[in-house]
Formats: sequence, C-alpha cells, structure tokens
Amino acid sequence: MLITPETKKIGWVGTGVMGHSMCRHLMEAGFQVSLYSRTREKAADLIAGGASWCDSPREVAEASDVVFSIVGMPGDVREVFLSDQGVLAGCQPGNIVVDMTTSEPQLAIEIAEAAQALKVHAVDAPVSGGDIGAKSGTLSIMIGGAADVVAALEPCWKAMGKTYVRQGEAGCGQHAKIVNQILVAAGMIGVCESLLYAQQSGLNLETVLKSVSSGAAGSWALSNLAPRIVSGQFDPGFFVDHFVKDLGIAMQESKRMSLKLPGLELACELYDRVVERGDGQLGTHALQMTLSEMSKLNWASRTASA
Repeated sequence: MLITPETKKIGWVGTGVMGHSMCRHLMEAGFQVSLYSRTREKAADLIAGGASWCDSPREVAEASDVVFSIVGMPGDVREVFLSDQGVLAGCQPGNIVVDMTTSEPQLAIEIAEAAQALKVHAVDAPVSGGDIGAKSGTLSIMIGGAADVVAALEPCWKAMGKTYVRQGEAGCGQHAKIVNQILVAAGMIGVCESLLYAQQSGLNLETVLKSVSSGAAGSWALSNLAPRIVSGQFDPGFFVDHFVKDLGIAMQESKRMSLKLPGLELACELYDRVVERGDGQLGTHALQMTLSEMSKLNWASRTASA
C-alpha cells in the first residue's frame, strides 16, 4: 500500500540547508507534516505554511505514521532515533522511520534492529545533489531497507528526488552514499585544480568552463559549483564540516574492508586543511581557497578584483 497524503501523516526532523526544502516538497505534495528542528526559526515558514511544530523527535513520531530525518552527524542521528526523546520512543507498531542523513552503515543497521524489536520499519536513505537538488526536488536518493517498505514510500521519494534506487537491506543506502562521496571528493579536487591552472595560464574562466563542461570532463560539480567558484560564492550547498564527516566514515569503512584508497586519503588531508583554515561552514567548493594558498595565491582577492 502506497504512502499517500490521504492515508498517512508525515513527520520531519531537521530543517537545515537541505532538510528545509525536502520537507517543503512533501508539504507541496499534500502531506500533513509534523516537524521538529533544533532551531525553530529555521522552520518558521514551514509552520506558517501549515506544518505542526513539535517539541521533540518523540513528539513528531507520536503524531506521525512515517518519520523522516536529516540532521548533521552520526551522534545527532543516534540522539534523534535512539534517545528517550527520540523517534523510536514515540513510534507505534507498523510505523516507518527514514533517516536521510549521511551516516554510518553500522548505525543504520543498529537503528533497523532497534526498530524491528518494536515492530517498526526502518529505512536509511541518504541523498546527493546538495542545496540545488533539494530545492528543485531532483535529489538522488540511495536507499537501504525492506523492498516492500521502500516501494510503499514511492510517493515521498518522487516528491523529493529525481532518482531513487533501493540498494539492498539496512545500511546499504549508506554504503552507496560513501561510494558517492568518494567520487565527489576526487571530482572536487579536479575542478578546483583545473580552475587554478586556467587562471594562472591566463584563460578566461567563463569561456574555458563553456568548453570543458560539455566534453568528457563534464560533471555535476563542474556545471553547478565551478561557476560559484569563479564568482567567489562559497556559501554552502553542503557544509565542509559535514563532508569531512562523510570522508571520515569512508576511511573508517575502507579500513574495515582492508582497502587502500590513496585518492580518498588525499581528499581527507586536503579537506582537513580547509577546516583548519576556518572554512568548515562553507561549501565543499571552498577547497579552491585552500589549494590557492598552497600555491601562495589568494583566490578571494582575485574574485574581488574581477
């Protein structure tokens, strides 16, 4: 049976850079939403639009049939789902909980096992596409969980994303997201280094992007983040601090599987330097400024004088 606005009430936890837009899409699809966020002001327009405010994740679950969450760190996920005031504490048998945070695969399995003991269904469904994908409803959603439950949630997936694929049982969505983040890390280094090279060789950055974006080098990051880099706009579509968390999970899982991934190791080293520079609350493309400084250049000054 499909989860539809006519049959089920939705709960939402977390209205940050991405969660706010994702929740709004569910509301626009007709779902009645109860929500909680650590900062109520971030949810003010959603409340004004008809969402019901709750004082804890537990209260969200008590008012809902299906609860979605997208927060920051694995510790936040654990608190949201497994604490005394967490989602599972407020669930009834047959409810569904969906964590869309990029988190640890083993934590997703732990939540699924705790949910199963309560006869609750748990799904891990991290996303890719950043603030752009969240706002436009074109996210890629990587899903772990029981096939029938995942299928029942299709109206919700459609409201938030363009691509939604079940990868397997609990934890498999998180593993797929790690694959995504390893690819993103390598791609972001390439984008930033190529722009640095183009700048120093005297090319016009706008025209060179026009040439390379449509060729074999084309990528989402090149099309969506490179123009931001060129214009000196480093506001987060996805926080560096959260990306460093994701890369740490990737390293942890790689070591557990006895994998040696030197490209991932380099990305971890470089993004640690971005954080040390004080840019953890900027977007992942802020790597450009760190790489510029490593070449004794100042990208911010370049964009200011452009």
